[in-house]
Amino acid sequence: MPTTATAATAASTAVTRTLAVPGATLHFRVEGRGPVLLLSQSGEGDADRTVDLVPHLADSFTVVTYDRRGLSRSTLHDPAGPVTMAEHADDVARLLAEVTDGPALMAGFSMGAAIGLRAVVRHPGLLSTLIAHEPVMPNLLAGADRAEHIAELTAIQDVYAAGGLPAAFPAIARHLGIDPAHDETEGGLTPQPLTPRRRANFGFFIGTEFTAVTTDALDPAEPVRAAARAGTRIVAATGRTTRRTVHTYRCALALAARLGVEPVEFPGGHNGNTAFPRATAQTLKTLLGQ
Repeated sequence: MPTTATAATAASTAVTRTLAVPGATLHFRVEGRGPVLLLSQSGEGDADRTVDLVPHLADSFTVVTYDRRGLSRSTLHDPAGPVTMAEHADDVARLLAEVTDGPALMAGFSMGAAIGLRAVVRHPGLLSTLIAHEPVMPNLLAGADRAEHIAELTAIQDVYAAGGLPAAFPAIARHLGIDPAHDETEGGLTPQPLTPRRRANFGFFIGTEFTAVTTDALDPAEPVRAAARAGTRIVAATGRTTRRTVHTYRCALALAARLGVEPVEFPGGHNGNTAFPRATAQTLKTLLGQ
């Protein structure tokens, strides 16, 4: 039985649940009080990657975090099968139907932002606001830039297939303009060691989800049109320190241009939501009127 957004404010204790969906079982967590806010992480990020961000949001929002299908505890019925962006968008709709009867807020980062844009199209009225931070969505780019973005993702897949994660990590860092040796963060963050589960998540992200991204045929104008029809607000966001040549940064600029607005800057770079969780939470609260 869905819980309305108003009723969800009654409790602030974290509740972990699972949800059966076509082809998978999803693991998700609900915590806090206030309007429902879904956080959809980037890359290999599962619900645990928001561990430092959620506490700074749970006083103002009913925060929903989850493992995307194929990551961590969200198991696939066919682990060797493909995953599509449409399936990810449908998972978002089913998760939100479990916790609210009304439109929800969503903040998506990279892969999560691309999923959010897909959800706006497939499920009109599902979201009242989508914050799309540096979406990994080549279709937002035109011509040669789009082809270059797809080629870069495909090249990382090839590097991973040939040399595994030790070879792929430097390629990903170059792709995102990250210098791991000089990566600034807020203090007191929860350690995130490269556990076997995270290694498996990285492998799934590169090997399976990159393909979902590069083969997605979504018309780049459709999220903006769908949002206008449904009254959904889309906020295009960039990392303050992301290199301007990074493709996901350019995707955010292209989205902002289609919306006819300037992108909003978030703290840090492409992974700023995990590197600067307190500052990210404050930016989200400001944008969402809390």
